[in-house]
Order: sequence, then C-alpha cells, then structure tokens
Amino acid sequence: MELDEEMSTADVVLLLSSVPERTSDLVYWLDEAPLRYRHGPAFPTLGSLIAHLVDSAPRVDALLRHAHLDGQTTADVRAAIDPGHDQALTRPLQEALEDFARVRRRTVDLLHGWGNSEWNRNISDPRGGYMTLLEVCRLVAKHEMGHIAQIRNLSALLPEPQDLGPVRPGQGSPRNQGEASDYAGQVDGK
Repeated sequence: MELDEEMSTADVVLLLSSVPERTSDLVYWLDEAPLRYRHGPAFPTLGSLIAHLVDSAPRVDALLRHAHLDGQTTADVRAAIDPGHDQALTRPLQEALEDFARVRRRTVDLLHGWGNSEWNRNISDPRGGYMTLLEVCRLVAKHEMGHIAQIRNLSALLPEPQDLGPVRPGQGSPRNQGEASDYAGQVDGK
C-alpha cells in the first residue's frame, strides 16, 4: 500500500498497530552508544526518534479518547502527533518500547469499536482547521511510518563498532609524544 493512497479505516488501524512492532524489530539489538550516535548536526539520534514516537503515543491516544468518549471537538492535533524531536530517551529501550506497544494496543482496541459516525466525527485543530478523526488517524499513520523509515535508514548507517584494544599506560596520541611531524608526513604521503 502506498501512503499517498486513500487509506481505509482498516488500513489505518493495521498501520497504527504495526508501528511499535516495526520499531522494536529495527532497534531491539541496539545498546546505549548507537542510540546516542548522531550522523551529523541535522540528523536526529535513534534514541530521540524512539523517544518522539514513545512520547506521542499517549498524546494521540488521549486526543482520540477525549474526542470519542468526552465529545471533545477541539484539539491541537499537531502537538499530539509531533511533540518535539530533541528529547532524549530517558528510560531503558526495552521499557520504552513495551510502554509504546501497550499504549498503542489500547488505542487500536478503541479504534476497532468505531463505526462510521465515530470515524467521520469532526475535530477542530487551531492550526489545521477541521478534520475527521479518520483524517487524524491517517495523519498519525503517515507521520509514524515516516519515522519508521528514518529509523531504518539511520540504523542501517550506524558505524561498525571498533575494538581498538586496551590502552597501554604511557601511550598517548602521536601529538602528545612528539610524533606529530611523522604522522603528518604519513598523511601527506611524504
């Protein structure tokens, strides 16, 4: 399925339910160092992307629950979907992924019970105008699938870990031992 196509309610529920598992499949093997690795100044870390997904899950769940159960008609959809990108993962990866999966299962259970009237209920977003709850869920699914692609790409480009062996006492960098000129000559090809 292309995300540019019009997603049905079943498509939306399927995509939303798959995000925690897809995320976990991509990053379960990572330890702390790769989660903090930044490919460059403009790139997020894997940890911040995961924190972003984990933090948005309860916000999206709350938005949908308040709209459905409380009849709320106004919500800041963008703030729920996209709470920010520069937060760090503040808890262990497995715990964060388990919480994400738990919250998303609760959301998906809610969505499974919806009929056409719930999916077509309008909500007013101060920044985005009126949209149906189906459109909100489509927006969430597209946004999260974009982050899944980012996580896949960033994790595929992680540098290979290098074991340089133990550091021997009294052995420093070439610059510290007066070998800078030899080192520079090797780099310049002299």
